[in-house]
Parts: sequence; structure tokens; C-alpha cells
Amino acid sequence: MAQQSSKPSILIVEDEWVIALDIKQHLKKLGYNVSGTANSAEKALELVADHKPDLVLMDIYLQGDKSGIEAADQIRQQFQIPVVFLTAHADESTLTEAIATHPYGYIVKPFEEQDLIIAIQVALANHIAEQAIRQALQKEKRLNELKSQFVSIVSHEFRNPLSSILLTLELLEQPDILNSQKRQAHIERGKAAIQHMAQLITDVLVLGQVEQEQFHYQPTPINIYQFCSFLVEDLQSRAQNTDRFIYNVSGCDEPENLFYELDPNLLQHILNNLLENALKYSPNGTPVTFNLHCEPDYIQFQVQDQGIGLTEKDLEKLFTPFHRGINVNKIPGTGLGLSIAKKCVDAHGGQILVDSTVGVGTTFTVTLPSLKLENSNSNLYQPNHD
Repeated sequence: MAQQSSKPSILIVEDEWVIALDIKQHLKKLGYNVSGTANSAEKALELVADHKPDLVLMDIYLQGDKSGIEAADQIRQQFQIPVVFLTAHADESTLTEAIATHPYGYIVKPFEEQDLIIAIQVALANHIAEQAIRQALQKEKRLNELKSQFVSIVSHEFRNPLSSILLTLELLEQPDILNSQKRQAHIERGKAAIQHMAQLITDVLVLGQVEQEQFHYQPTPINIYQFCSFLVEDLQSRAQNTDRFIYNVSGCDEPENLFYELDPNLLQHILNNLLENALKYSPNGTPVTFNLHCEPDYIQFQVQDQGIGLTEKDLEKLFTPFHRGINVNKIPGTGLGLSIAKKCVDAHGGQILVDSTVGVGTTFTVTLPSLKLENSNSNLYQPNHD
């Protein structure tokens, strides 16, 4: 539907052209835009489809086989555009039939200009209010669905890490049955379980901010080369990821002074999710390539793995919260990471593309518009490792 502006657009549907012309002159005098006139239901539906007016003034009896009441009902169902009947017929049967189409007003000709003004203003105001209510209900429904999915995923995803931590603590209470190597292995397993739960909590909190529209883009100058280096070093510090990353930089003459204005918190969500997914969904020992490419007016990140890949069906729902690939088997996950990454990319006004083949691997390419800053004196922002 056309966006509301200072001059709403109105379509006139009237079988007598003299009356239609008179109404058109009244509307223009009142400051409205007239998107067109029609003398039949067929023409009216065609104009509605083409111009998406804010309101339709509809006569009940029109030329052709279809009445204005039938046309109004179709406009309401197909386009959700408000209709005000403007007719000389005020008998009870006609009124009853018209009311069944849920019109936003009913004016009997001949009418006064003030009657037309009031009917249009009330109809537009009611329609805006209904849209707001409908959007609020849809948002509430969406939040309720997310809550249900959250309870389900959390109950599943927390159970295994908690069991692992409990087992680790029980074994550490019996030091005699573990040598130092096994003890360290259990400690590492417990730490990984805690990291997994912490990431789950972070993802849910971020998703809540997104759904509540509390996601704010706050750019600051950061050295993008060193920012990415910190992320890679942090992920490599975990025992199972040692030497798995191939970190390439291109288009950057002086990486030590490579400043761009980006939101570091959102950027960390983007890169962490892509890099961790690449590690998680590819076999241990296979490389994950992380390419950083710099241009004067944009920055590009590419993460490539040799993992399980994505099916065509999964690509269609890739950034849907809680959606997980049908081929992930028992690999743990929540289905939140990519939806959060997409929201963070959108907040930057950027683009995220994916190229994937099942059994071969996946490549994500993120492009964020940003101007390269010369000789920035800003403090170096380091990613949060918590």
C-alpha cells in the first residue's frame, strides 16, 4: 500500500463522469491527490493494482456486470485498502449488503464538502490505526513463537553441556583415577561446555534485542586488520583449532594503520558466527580460509570452509532464527548465529552472500560499506573474548 504522506492518494470509482469530475475537483481543492477515475469494477481493480491508492471512493452501481460492493470486497481482501461508499442508494437492503464488505464509511449523495472531508479523514485514521494494531499482533505472535522455540532449544542445548560439566566435576573429586593428561582433557571439555552455554546466552540476548528493535548501529574507527587478527588468534588458541586458519589480506598497503568506521560489537557477531560455523561444520584438520579485502569505500570479508555444505532447501531459510540444516546430524547448535549475523550486516547497510555445495564446502562473503580513514588517532579496539 502507498505510504501515508501529506497528500494521500484517492481513487474515484463513479459511473457518471460529471459526478466523478466534481468529486475530483473537491478532492484537489482539499489537498488530496487523485490517482485516477473509473466507471466500472474491472477498471477500478486495474487502477488499484497499478497505483495502490490510500483510499477508494466507491459508487455502488457501476457500469459492467460487477457492482461496487463486489469490487470493494475484492479490494479489501486482495489489497487491504480502505473503501468509502459514495452513493445515492440508502435503502436498508443496499446498506446491509455494503456493510458486509466492512467499508470505512458510507456517504449518501448529494453530499456536502464537509461530509466528504470528515469521511475521508476518519477512514484514513481508522486504517492507520488498524495497520498499527495488525503489526503489533504480528510482532507479538512472532515473539511468542520465538519464546517457544527458545524454551525448546535451550532445554536441549543446555542439557549436554551441563552433563559434561557435572561429569568433569565428579571426576575431579576423584583425582586418584585420573592421570594429569586425562584430568586436563576433562577440564578442557568442561571449559568448552561453558563456552557453548555462554555463546547460547549471548545469541539469545542479541536476538531479543533484534526482535525488540533495540539493535543500534554505533560505528567507531577500528583497525580492521588487527581486529580480525585478534579474532583469529582467539579461535586458534582453542586446542582443536590450532593451525586451521588461513588468514589472507589483500588491497591493504599499510595494515598497521588500516582504519575503517564500523560497529565493532556488531562486526564481532558477524565474524565470530561465520568463523565458528566454518570450524564446527567442517572436519578437524581441514583448513578454514579467512580473506580480508580492503577498498577505499568498502571492506569485504570472506570465510571459506571444506565442510558439509548447505542443501537447496536450507539455503532458502538460511537466515531464519532457529533454523538448522537438515544435514547437521548431531553437531550441536541453535540456528541463531546466521540470523544474528544477517541482522548485523543489515545494520551496517551491507550485504551477505553464500555459495555452498553439499559435501564440498561453503563460502560466505560479507561486504560492508565504509570509508577508509586516513591517519586515525583512535585507540585500537580489541574484540571481546568473554
